[in-house]
Amino acid sequence: MSGQAAPRLIVARGTPREIGAQIGAATGAEIQATLEHYARRFSAEARLSRDEHRRWGETFLRVAGDYSATVRDQLIGLAEGAGVEPYAIAALNARTEILYGTGYHDDGCTTAGIMPQRTANGSTYLLQNWDWRVALKDTTFVIATEDTTGHRVISLTEAGMMAKSGLNSAGIGVCANLLASDADRAGIGVPYHYLLRGALESTNLSRAMTAILNTERVASGNIVLGSGEGEVIDLEVAPGTFGRVLPERGILTHSNHFQSAIGHRDAFAPRSALTLIRDTRMHRLLDDAAPLLTEDQMAGALRDHLSFPESICRHADPAAAPDTAVSTLYSVVMDLTRKVFAIAPENACRHPYTAWQLDRVFDDPEPETVLDPRTPHTRAEEAVTL
Repeated sequence: MSGQAAPRLIVARGTPREIGAQIGAATGAEIQATLEHYARRFSAEARLSRDEHRRWGETFLRVAGDYSATVRDQLIGLAEGAGVEPYAIAALNARTEILYGTGYHDDGCTTAGIMPQRTANGSTYLLQNWDWRVALKDTTFVIATEDTTGHRVISLTEAGMMAKSGLNSAGIGVCANLLASDADRAGIGVPYHYLLRGALESTNLSRAMTAILNTERVASGNIVLGSGEGEVIDLEVAPGTFGRVLPERGILTHSNHFQSAIGHRDAFAPRSALTLIRDTRMHRLLDDAAPLLTEDQMAGALRDHLSFPESICRHADPAAAPDTAVSTLYSVVMDLTRKVFAIAPENACRHPYTAWQLDRVFDDPEPETVLDPRTPHTRAEEAVTL
């Protein structure tokens, strides 16, 4: 097993703007690297000039203010802390909306939600393998934030952003999957990444659903939403509409194609790696493991290698170009009831998970190591160098 270090944790407290500024100051180099990566892509793939890049960023900063003053102030704070202009941060958070239609197809993610009647400890869980470009693995980290009202969030995030998979002090958790439909378009709408933070700023399940659904959108996406009070729902959002997916036998799983009938053609299903199998296989692995699932069994499903390397636990193709290679960069297991966030870096088959308890992380940020892999690597796995 590799000695890969635990993911970096950044703790920030204060107003939304102060929180953003603290995170921006702590991750300035990573933010700059991420901005440069996407500036190249905006130019090469979306054919945006520098002036057009700025105009789109300024537009999406205004959209942030209309959607949530908290989200807007966090983005402005990130920019101030990192020493960059706010438009650049807003454009980064709207990358899906800017790049749609350019061949943008960064792949991945397998997610699951598990109801308390199917878990050994009676907690509600969300799970995710986050598959993304290997070139960006060093610009991703965990943030723990506490605002002036006492609302707390812990989340995986990329440099220059405020959320991906995460949970909050109300026991609300989110995971996300990329989706695409023939209704998606480049244009002005609430960016997908704003929705994730908006949900995590919510104090109950109803408000989190409203933060996701009561918006104008130009791009599709999937959000698995759960509550530590004992509910899980999947929301497939698309321009002008949405669908829902509910648990079957207490388990909900998703990958990168639509499961509900939203009335749009699925533009991603034919080309996303193994998406038509990953969700049903994940469900079967969990459902068959035990009537009451332990965290070890949950992690075991996330470590599955059917159709290696394009598996649930995805490994980079050695033949892929360095800038386009995709792998599972992080694997997440979240106990929404006990508010425990556990994460393993790049391929949980090779690494244990690092766990933080949300109510303790601000005073005691030292993590606990949990869920060590128990199965030796196959020769195929050992041949892959990430």
